[in-house]
Amino acid sequence: MKLSKINTPVKPIFLIPLIGFSILSCGQQTHKQEKQTFQTKASESSIASKEVPIWSKSIPDSELIKGTETYNDGMVSNVSKPTITVYSPKEKNTGTAVIVFPGGGYNKLAIELEGSEICEWLASIGVTGILLKYRVPASGPHYDKDCDCEKDPIKPLALQDAQRAMGLIRFRAKEWNIDPDKIGVMGFSAGGHLVADVSTHYRKRAYSVMDEIDEVSCRPNFGIAMYPGHMTFHTDNPYELNKTLPVDSNTPPMFLLQAGNDPVDSVQNSLVYYIALKKAGVSTEYHIYAEGGHAFGLNESAQKIPDWSELPVADWEKLVERWLHTIKMISD
Repeated sequence: MKLSKINTPVKPIFLIPLIGFSILSCGQQTHKQEKQTFQTKASESSIASKEVPIWSKSIPDSELIKGTETYNDGMVSNVSKPTITVYSPKEKNTGTAVIVFPGGGYNKLAIELEGSEICEWLASIGVTGILLKYRVPASGPHYDKDCDCEKDPIKPLALQDAQRAMGLIRFRAKEWNIDPDKIGVMGFSAGGHLVADVSTHYRKRAYSVMDEIDEVSCRPNFGIAMYPGHMTFHTDNPYELNKTLPVDSNTPPMFLLQAGNDPVDSVQNSLVYYIALKKAGVSTEYHIYAEGGHAFGLNESAQKIPDWSELPVADWEKLVERWLHTIKMISD
């Protein structure tokens, strides 16, 4: 639990507003400087590979993604050729790896805020961060503006890419100095749904087996779902999890985090996932914050919430790191 310092003014009453403002401003500036310094150190702690295609031959259902891949202000659209980028720790390497799934409603990818920046941070704590640029749009459950409703994908392209990426990384674990028994997944928003998807659909590939990579287990060793979406789709009753996510006792340990005032994916999404995990006896840690909104990374919110970095939720990465210690994925 994080406790805030309380500043008790000792000056005459007419000076209290000015003094209170000065103390708050200094505190905010110090915290922002600390976060900026941390971000710089994180970016200097990793070695990023070139993008590696995850499909060695043909890409399943490739005809479903049309258009040219484009990048605009941290977002990638029309991804038809999925890749991974490996961010290896420069110094201490714990052997643990995390595949990162950026969010974007399964229609685009927040490739920086919820992708590369997260991988750099992971590398800074000795964890290999692996950025998966999975196929979009309409590659998972998504909002369709034509019907103003949520729709399932024609084929689960994002799940196919997540399964393939997990198999590929486990297959080449020695090459990247990764322990094949310490590979987890982490996702944001739609990426949080993809965490649940690959953590419950690992017994059978969502595509025809192509090579020896597809013979390797694609079950994650743990999962981290940040403000997941689409978790209440396909439900009939309150507090019921999406029927397409068959949580059971073999679902890997899970970490969930969300802001209670999330205006995009309500807290109901993470709550129903937590309830299902607990009923199945899956080790789960769950954190809810009063404020924080939606779509945030290490240092800022995409919603441009004023003073977001001063909210308790802004230190979420410390909780994730501590949890990785408790489940024995990283050690001192």
